[in-house]
Amino acid sequence: MPNHEKLRQQLLQLDGHGYKAYQDILGNYRCGEDFVLWCDRIQGDPFASPSNFRVQVSGKVAGFPRQLYRTKSREIALKDYLTRQFDSLARRIGQRRGTGNSGLIASAKIGQEVLERTSVLINAQMVEVRFVVGLPAGGRRILGQQAVEMLLEDIPHLVDRTLKYSHLDAKAIQRHVETIEDADWMREKLAEKNLVAFIADGAILPRRSGVDDKRLQDKVVGFQSPESLKVEFNCPNRGLISGMGVPAGVTLIVGGGYHGKSTLLKAIELGVYNHIPDDGREFVVSDPAAVKIRAEDGRSIASVDISPFINHLPQNRSATDFSTTNASGSTSQAANIIEALEAGAKVLLVDEDTAATNFMIRDKRMQALIAKEQEPITPFIDKVRQLYADYGVSTILVMGGSGDYFAVADTVIAMRNFQPEDVTEKAKEIAQQYTDTRTPEGGENFGKITPRIPLPESIDPSRGQRQVRLKVRDVDEMVFGTEDIDLSSIDQIVDTAQLKAIAPAMVYARQRYIDKRRTIPEILDLVMADIASGGLDILTQFPQCDLAMFRRFELAAAIDRLRSLQIVQPRST
Repeated sequence: MPNHEKLRQQLLQLDGHGYKAYQDILGNYRCGEDFVLWCDRIQGDPFASPSNFRVQVSGKVAGFPRQLYRTKSREIALKDYLTRQFDSLARRIGQRRGTGNSGLIASAKIGQEVLERTSVLINAQMVEVRFVVGLPAGGRRILGQQAVEMLLEDIPHLVDRTLKYSHLDAKAIQRHVETIEDADWMREKLAEKNLVAFIADGAILPRRSGVDDKRLQDKVVGFQSPESLKVEFNCPNRGLISGMGVPAGVTLIVGGGYHGKSTLLKAIELGVYNHIPDDGREFVVSDPAAVKIRAEDGRSIASVDISPFINHLPQNRSATDFSTTNASGSTSQAANIIEALEAGAKVLLVDEDTAATNFMIRDKRMQALIAKEQEPITPFIDKVRQLYADYGVSTILVMGGSGDYFAVADTVIAMRNFQPEDVTEKAKEIAQQYTDTRTPEGGENFGKITPRIPLPESIDPSRGQRQVRLKVRDVDEMVFGTEDIDLSSIDQIVDTAQLKAIAPAMVYARQRYIDKRRTIPEILDLVMADIASGGLDILTQFPQCDLAMFRRFELAAAIDRLRSLQIVQPRST
C-alpha cells in the first residue's frame, strides 16, 4: 500500500495538469500509524459533484469502548454523533481553494433526527468515515500544493480531533447513546401497553419556525400529561419517564385554533424517528408503522382499489381498479390511505387542515340534500372504526370543525395553550345527547385491501437515455429518469439523504424483485430485508457518505407517485 509521501509526490507532480489527471490518485494510502485514506471516486471537473473519500482508523487507535456500540441502537447513535463532529469541524476548517467546489470537505450535514447513515461505520476492528472533497483547481487546472494541504494536513487534523475517543467529550457521547437507546426501548414497548404514541412530560414540541426545526426557546412550557392518560416507562438508562400515552383505537385531538393541535400531531408524526438530546422531542415516540395521510390534488394514481371509500363513479369508472393522472382531493386521500395500508401501516395520522373536507364528513343537512345514491364518497367518519375493528389500524385525527367524530372516537384530547386535557367523557356525553346528527353510510365492514403487482417496464430510470438518471432536489422532489416525482406531500421524509437512498432502492427493486408476479408488499419485504442484512451500501457502486435509512412506506410512496407506473391486480382465488 502506498504511503502518504507517495500521495504527496503525486499531487505535486500533478500541479498545473488538466483536472482529469486527478484520476491518478485513485486508491488507498497509509497515513502513518493513524489511518488509511481511500479515494473511491474523482469528480470530472471542479464544478461537478465532489470526489468521494473515506478514512479508516484502527479500533485500537480510535479507542471507543465496546459498550458504546454493543447494540444496533447504540451503534447508530454513536455513528450519528461522530458524523456530526466530523462534518462540523470539516466545514469550519474548510476554505476556498480555487474554482467550483475546490476546498470543500464535508460528510453529512444533518438535522435533529438520528438516522442510520452510510457516513460512518464502526466495529471493534476499525472506524470508517466517508466524506466528499472538492479537489482544488484554478480554472480547470490542478492546484497540487493546495491538494496536499487538504488531504495531508486538514484530513489528519480531522481524524485526530473527531475520530479518537480521547479527544472527544466522553460524557456527551454517553448521553447521546443512552438517549437514543432509551427512545428505541420505549418505542418497542408501546404495543405492550396498548399504545400507539407516547409524549414525555417536559417535552418541548413547538419549533422555531417552518424552516428551523430546532426547539422553540422563549416562553415555552413543557408538555404535561393529564392524569387519566399518564403512563410510565422504566428505561434502561434514564430510569422512570412519565408522560401521555395515546391508546390504540381512534383518537381525536381537538381544541381552538393556535392552541397546539397540529403541533402535537407533528411531533407524533416524527416520533417514528429518534431525536438528538435537547431537541425537546427526545422522548416522543410513535409506532414505527405510523403514516401521515393528507389530500394530494393532482397526483397520479395507478390501479388502486379505492372502493372502501368511493364507489358508483360517473361514466361507469371502476373504483376497484382506479387510475388517474390528476386526482381530486377526495380520490387522492382515499388512494393515499389504501396505499399506506397496502404497505403495512398500523396507525394513520390525519390533520383536517390538510384533508379533503368532503372525504372527512357528510353532515345531516348534506345527506338530506344529496342522497347517498348520488354521492360516490363514503366519508372517513364512517370507515375509521371499521378500519380498527377489521384490520387493527388505529387513527389519530386532528379535528376542530366537526363534533360528529365524537361518536366514533375512543379517546378525545383537547389542547389548551399547548397543554393536553382528557375530554373523552365529556365528548361521549355530547355524542349521546345529539344522536340525530347524521346517518352512518359505511356499511358493515371496511372493505378489501387489494395488493397490486407493478410492471418492471414501467419503473425504468434509463428509459430513452444512455444511463440511469437519479437526482434529488431537497426532501420533496426526485428525478427518476425522465420523471420528476413530487414528494412534497410525504411529510415523514425528513432528510435528503433518505431520498438519495430511496432512488437507488427503486432501481434495486426493479432489477431484483419486480417481476410481474410479486405484489408491492412482497417487494417491500424483500428490499427492506436485504438492506437490513447488507446495509445501504448494497444500493450503490462505491461507498458513499450521503445515504440515510428510510421506511418501507416512503419507498412505496415514491413508487406510487411514478406517473409511468403500471399495475396488474392479482387474480382472485
